[in-house]
Amino acid sequence: MSTPPTAASAERIVLKEGTEVPLVFATDLNSKTAVDDDTVNMTLAGDLKVGDVIVVKKGAPALATVTHAKKAGMMGKAGELSIRLEYLKSGDQRLRLRGSKGKEGEGKVGATVALTVLFGPVGLIKHGENVDIPPGTPLTAYVDQDYPLLAAK
Repeated sequence: MSTPPTAASAERIVLKEGTEVPLVFATDLNSKTAVDDDTVNMTLAGDLKVGDVIVVKKGAPALATVTHAKKAGMMGKAGELSIRLEYLKSGDQRLRLRGSKGKEGEGKVGATVALTVLFGPVGLIKHGENVDIPPGTPLTAYVDQDYPLLAAK
């Protein structure tokens, strides 16, 4: 009795704020060579679904920006690297991303904290070395707001 949905009648599915987005680094990122404001290319590691419906397909491009890069220094000082997650591309729509599940405070300071992922003494580096993130390294991001989307084709 029901008719198949057409493009005009297709229901929009809401991708909720806080949804996990599994990303992988598309290229090498290193605190020795990275500079502030560098673009960091990433890709979606698996299909993004709402229920059983795929809304963004695996391999979709995502973008981040280097916000702080510091080479390893003298006397065993470790390199430092921070990136700000920007967006995941779904068709011609950009879905804003952030680095933490919950919203962290209001205003500019809170927004910066919520969007920045720090790579430091968290097992990615050894004492006195540069931060080196090879391609394929996973990173979980989170959708920054609710987005109405169509099912992926």
